[in-house]
Amino acid sequence: MAELDPRHIERLERFIRAGFAIVAFPMYASAVGVRKGNCAALLDPLPDGTLRLLGSPCYLVEGNLSVRIRDAQSEWFVWKSRRLQATEDRLAELAGLTEEVLILLGPA
Repeated sequence: MAELDPRHIERLERFIRAGFAIVAFPMYASAVGVRKGNCAALLDPLPDGTLRLLGSPCYLVEGNLSVRIRDAQSEWFVWKSRRLQATEDRLAELAGLTEEVLILLGPA
């Protein structure tokens, strides 16, 4: 993980107060992971003390970051050979987390 300064810590504390857990995703060692429910996002600590969303938030499959794909019939969250159907409830949970992350990344 990148070196965090007090400004990064202060911003991450906002996430904790909002019910997020700070998590590590080994494949993304330079990023800070935040998780809430079944979804997570990767944050990139910037030199100016802010955090930037790295990629798009994702639904977790067996605790791992997934990608969202569409086949002829459905949408899926996929990690390796595992997949979960992207149901309305799962998509709503992911949309809610995405909105919350963007708000928390905004000005204090």
